[in-house]
Amino acid sequence: RYSILPAISLDGVLHLDILTHSWNATEFEKFIDVPLDNMNPWPQKNSVLVMNNASIHHFEGLRQIVESR
Repeated sequence: RYSILPAISLDGVLHLDILTHSWNATEFEKFIDVPLDNMNPWPQKNSVLVMNNASIHHFEGLRQIVESR
């Protein structure tokens, strides 16, 4: 069993990670650093981050990590 998580922009894949177990908040916290390194302030290219309501997207400090970039 594999769990695949891509970070996709209009130009293609920014980052992709594959795990042999389910994603959790700890793994997602490690993952999110790479796409954030490729993001820019609004209204530049790669300036909008969209996440669904998956449980891995809900951990203490995520908002601070995103906003500090």
